[in-house]
Amino acid sequence: MPEQAKYLLESVLRACDVLQAFRFEGEALRLRDIVSRTGINKTTAFRLIRSLEKGNLIEVLPPGRYRSTIRPVQLRRLHLGYAAQGSDLMFSREISASITRAADKEKVGLLALSNEYSPRAALRNADKLIKARVDIAIEHQTFEEVAPLISAKFREAKIPLIAIGFPHPGAVYYGANNYDAGLVAGRALGRWAKQRWEGAVDEVLLLGRSIGGSVPQLRMQGMERGIHEILGEHGFRFVQVNGDGHFDGALRAVRRHLRFGDAGKTLVAAINDPSALGALRAFEEAGVLNGCAVLGHGGSIEARAELRRPGTRLIGTVAYFPENYGPELIALAVGILGNKPTPNTVFIAHRLLTPANVNHYYPNDSAFPEEDAALLHFE
Repeated sequence: MPEQAKYLLESVLRACDVLQAFRFEGEALRLRDIVSRTGINKTTAFRLIRSLEKGNLIEVLPPGRYRSTIRPVQLRRLHLGYAAQGSDLMFSREISASITRAADKEKVGLLALSNEYSPRAALRNADKLIKARVDIAIEHQTFEEVAPLISAKFREAKIPLIAIGFPHPGAVYYGANNYDAGLVAGRALGRWAKQRWEGAVDEVLLLGRSIGGSVPQLRMQGMERGIHEILGEHGFRFVQVNGDGHFDGALRAVRRHLRFGDAGKTLVAAINDPSALGALRAFEEAGVLNGCAVLGHGGSIEARAELRRPGTRLIGTVAYFPENYGPELIALAVGILGNKPTPNTVFIAHRLLTPANVNHYYPNDSAFPEEDAALLHFE
């Protein structure tokens, strides 16, 4: 026996193995996880856990999970893979910045890529994250047709997946409750029309987009339902217009619609802020701006600037606060890797921004550079 070996206690070494089984700070493990990671038999592992609990080095969590109360020097840093929706989109840039800040604060390794609003790029990026052997992936891409393929790639690689904004099969969804957010918007439009026009609405323009599949449609359905709740079921027509979710697409689509004649008093329920702002421009060009009331989604900086304009016909936007996503996503990722019970769906908080309250929620907008404010939000 080597001279130094005779001074070693096998039980202490095994206790160290148990503590080192916890790979991430806050990770919660079951007994079978500890047995699998250490190779120690179940009975011995249980006795070691209870001894470490008595020494305040392990915390017992219901139901049947354990967490280390110390951070071993050898603890490996969590490596997170993140595929952003697109680097040229303001909403995506705000999410990316928030995730980067949170990862730096929590000392989480981050591999960030951009899907560039392309289904092919999203598939390539999934392969890159898998090749990099990230511990968990966060996916933000809007094409429903590739979502099952991306999910299958990560599932086969045994990498947990969080999907932002658009559900992916088997992934934890993090994002808006689209139907509920739509209800908030629709009710706000209905209340505005009741107060300003005594409910005398001629037309409701549902300004949506064809891409993204069923998820954006939930938002549109919520807006339609919300308007009906306030104004009733009859007396005005609903018209669906596809603006593709972009300022230019919405501008062209609403221009075409207005060429057919005066639509009368029109409520515009837009899928997002770029669509809402494009619709405003079209009504302004046609000289009938005072005949419309528009509501968007996202709470983007350019929509907030519009809300501050005296006499604006943008009456509100449902804000999703992407600048706050990072800490929640990092905490969610750590919880999933720590076997913490996690719901399949995590809805973000949303609030209706109006000209009356926009400065309360965003008092520091003037600090943003003009070039950032010029970028269009997409969500």
